[in-house]
Amino acid sequence: MFHFLRRNGQNGDQALGTIDVAAPSSQRPTIGLALGGGAARGFAHIGVIRTLITRGYTPDIIAGTSFGAIVGACYAAGKLDDIEQWGLGLTRRRILSYLDVNFSGTGLLSGGRLAEKLSAALGDTKIEELPIRFGAIATEIGTGHEIWITRGRVAEAVRASYALPGIFPAVQVGQRWLMDGALVNPVPVSVARALGARVVIAVNVNTDMFGRGTTIHDHGADPDPEPPLEEEVANRGLLGRFGAEKSAKRRFLGTPSRPGLSSVMVEAFNVMQDRITRARLAGDPPDVLISPRIGRIGLFDFHRAEEAIAIGADAAEKALEPFDDIVAALA
Repeated sequence: MFHFLRRNGQNGDQALGTIDVAAPSSQRPTIGLALGGGAARGFAHIGVIRTLITRGYTPDIIAGTSFGAIVGACYAAGKLDDIEQWGLGLTRRRILSYLDVNFSGTGLLSGGRLAEKLSAALGDTKIEELPIRFGAIATEIGTGHEIWITRGRVAEAVRASYALPGIFPAVQVGQRWLMDGALVNPVPVSVARALGARVVIAVNVNTDMFGRGTTIHDHGADPDPEPPLEEEVANRGLLGRFGAEKSAKRRFLGTPSRPGLSSVMVEAFNVMQDRITRARLAGDPPDVLISPRIGRIGLFDFHRAEEAIAIGADAAEKALEPFDDIVAALA
């Protein structure tokens, strides 16, 4: 805890205030963990946290964005095993059960089924009650403000942090309507530092995208447009055989020959997130950056949690090799 002076009113009256910052659990410097967004790739965060604990570097502070907020909150609340078991139990069929299509709200999915799962795991636990310092990052609709949610219900904070525009509905926290924090701070290094971390370890699960952001110097339409694919034609005739929800899910997920609505929206979001991440990490680099080579796992490949966790653990092992020297220098 440290003190600060705040001036109030035109008379310049001074009032003493306090800000709580995390204290290290031992003689080592306070360690902050910044977990970035990345949808299904975010399961790699679990492997990273497991490796940190094994190496004796238990985080004192966690700042998370989007799926990073989910994993970070579950760890802070002592529910890391729960989210890991949930992820390992996901199949393609079970993933479809979470696609609660909604045509009347502000998102294509109501997100109710996923929210119920989080509420069941986190209950009514408040951020202030967590044993370690935690913050979830969100973006305010209308102003574009970067919002650090550091008090209130953990489940509500996490839901606001992963409210991907157009996919999930916005979430009202206090008097603000919030959406995905990756719009403003995809890998929240600055938040971890502000919450008291002396050493920050950041995890970016969206770096393994070779060729992303290059320029295609010559492109145009094909001389002879291809006729509609047989699969596409067949799907048109089959629409009447599917219920509204099933057909909506097909349009949402897409097909091998055509991207679905979800892929288009998330890819556009991902390109923007990539540019913002590069800029923010260049301006405020972490002390250690862990970048799991996880590009082969798609954003919606939630059924590949086991693979993602293993990749995260392996990446952490390699990145933490020089970390002993950093900790020793700051102790």
